[in-house]
Amino acid sequence: MKIRRGGWIHALLTGLARRVREAERERRVLDEALSHAYEGLIITDPRGRIVKCSRAYAAFLGLTVEEMVGRPVTEVVENTRMDVVARTGVAEFAQVQKIRGHEMICSRIPIFERGEVVAVVGKIIFRDVDDLFAMSARFKSLKSELEFYKAELNRRIGARYSFENIVGRSAVLEQVKALGRKVAKSDTTVLLQGESGTGKELFAHAIHVESNRALEPFVKVNCGAIPESLFESELFGYAPGAFTGAQKGGKKGKFGLADGGTLFLDEVGELPLVMQVKLLRALQEKEIEPVGALEAEPVDVRIVAATNRDLEEQVRRGAFRQDLYYRLDVVKLEIPPLRERREDLPLVAEKLLRQLERETGVPVEGLEPDALEVLKAHSWPGNVRELRNVLEQALYVKGGNRIRREDLPHAVVGSVEEARPPEQLLTLKHRLRQTEEEILRKALREARGDRLEAARRLGISKSSLYAKIEQYRIAAD
Repeated sequence: MKIRRGGWIHALLTGLARRVREAERERRVLDEALSHAYEGLIITDPRGRIVKCSRAYAAFLGLTVEEMVGRPVTEVVENTRMDVVARTGVAEFAQVQKIRGHEMICSRIPIFERGEVVAVVGKIIFRDVDDLFAMSARFKSLKSELEFYKAELNRRIGARYSFENIVGRSAVLEQVKALGRKVAKSDTTVLLQGESGTGKELFAHAIHVESNRALEPFVKVNCGAIPESLFESELFGYAPGAFTGAQKGGKKGKFGLADGGTLFLDEVGELPLVMQVKLLRALQEKEIEPVGALEAEPVDVRIVAATNRDLEEQVRRGAFRQDLYYRLDVVKLEIPPLRERREDLPLVAEKLLRQLERETGVPVEGLEPDALEVLKAHSWPGNVRELRNVLEQALYVKGGNRIRREDLPHAVVGSVEEARPPEQLLTLKHRLRQTEEEILRKALREARGDRLEAARRLGISKSSLYAKIEQYRIAAD
């Protein structure tokens, strides 16, 4: 039969030849891609015979591609399950497989055509589980660095809270807030004193926001977390080439970063004496000397300090420099503990619940009256921070839409019940506690709320008086 050029048979054959050439080109491209793939790749037919594999996989097995192709995969790869996947048609992802003493993470995926398995693709995701652990450790390290730089950025941007963020309407809190607003407009140094968890940092932010420096930096320094060897470089910075490993262009310290704005010295009572001397000089001279610098640099910062320690007591014990104390204690704001403003507790709890609801995604309508009664009766030694922890625990165990008494931690409910024993069960211990409480209240009344004077009359230290006030949940009458 003669085939005429341009006829339908000629066109059919030409088309088929073109498709064969295209298929051959695609095959070569696939072969080239497989041979140069970094990952370990292997393909078998439905009977488990190797059809393709990457050079990386062959080299890992100590073979060549030519030595592998055509052989049953069970003869070449130990502990393989590709033949099982070919029979069952069930894919296996991220499975651990031990090959030549190495634990590798592998996936085995069946390829279907018209409902039948026509091939199985195997892939080594990691050469060794150790690689996975190394990658995980690197990821955690990078995440930690990211969180650090985000925190540094937030500190450099400025304060995030105002006086409106300090929740409460009690007279004692309103009095402190009013004084805070008043001193914020000046450049005077402010000392925030109060127990842990009372919200001293909120006041520091709010004072900066209300000040004339609100558009300038707000920089926080955790004085209790700075190693003595790094104190000068952290606070005052260092000049270029000051020491081995120093940044090429030097580094600004906290004072330099806060120039023109507010420097918040948190936990200032934790500073060792040797650091106190260096801090005092910077405050007195209003200049800093970076490590390795040839001359001092002037700085313009407004100081707000905070502590949960009794600095007067520390001065008497010689643990805190008197001159530094006077430098910091220009205006003192005593942040009241939560037990001294119990009427604020419903408002504080409601705000914390709304925050927790956003953070956890657990809906909550509020507190049942019996739960609120327990919270009001608790002494709250950890203050607002402790209250937040208690509410978060209750949020996860609650059965309904509102938090009930039985949802609260047993330690909180138990402490309230112990503090209110029935009259008929009053032991000698309880009666002595009652008497001691009455004496404390009387001393506070006679001293007109002056706790230092009350402690002097009772012949005890101020810290002991504070501890007993906390124990009996009383305030200066």
